[in-house]
Amino acid sequence: MTTHSGAVGRKSSQYELIASDLLEKIRSGSYRPGQALPPQNELSLSYGVSLMTLRRALLILSDQGLIVQQQGKGTFVAPPQSAYRLSALRSLTDDLREQGQQVITQVLGVGRRKTPAALPDLEAGPDGRALQVKRLRLINGKPAIHQVSWVAEPYGSQIENVDLQSVALYAALADIGQGVNTATETIRIAAATAAVAKLLGLAAGTSVFRSERVTYGVSGDVLVWDEAFIHSRFMEIRTERAAAGVSVRWTPSAAHSPARAH
Repeated sequence: MTTHSGAVGRKSSQYELIASDLLEKIRSGSYRPGQALPPQNELSLSYGVSLMTLRRALLILSDQGLIVQQQGKGTFVAPPQSAYRLSALRSLTDDLREQGQQVITQVLGVGRRKTPAALPDLEAGPDGRALQVKRLRLINGKPAIHQVSWVAEPYGSQIENVDLQSVALYAALADIGQGVNTATETIRIAAATAAVAKLLGLAAGTSVFRSERVTYGVSGDVLVWDEAFIHSRFMEIRTERAAAGVSVRWTPSAAHSPARAH
């Protein structure tokens, strides 16, 4: 029987410590993507805990998308691509295209820049720089979104030469094995700066949606930080509520949707 160096004592937070130990083993490569973990009864014995405690630890990793459990087969480390679930974690652009809207991306600039002090959790290179990507999204031919993305190192350097006008940022990251796992997004009303207003065809100071989105990889580290300014008279946020839950998506406002053929 394999003995785990991270075995923990019996405490109220045993399952959290076990989850942390298993996470470290996944990050270090002791357990590789696609590899099966030892059987649950073996893991519980090596950690000196009950099966219930072990399963609580595995649930934490499962919720983070780091492992997958297959009925009758066992528990496996999730491959990076399996965490890239575009249907569950979609960009604003994907939402709109699914609704039949024409989305054109114009890349305004790509390059390694000094990371702002406001992004302490974004891993920069030894020179304090990370990849910055500036884009303008046109919806049905009208400028609607100005987006600035920062990509953590070393991944930004690996995709710096990718044509991000035709390849989605998440897809480019997935191609180098950095799948997207979770994201948090905050949306507020903000006044458009002169530069943003000019790009969106607005008067300076006009109210726009400001979206700040932090995307995490399968390791739990920050992968991408996004700031987007969205034309608030052109776009709206729509929720659909049902007994099973709530879905939220962006959609063009009725006043700016393309006319339908009669």
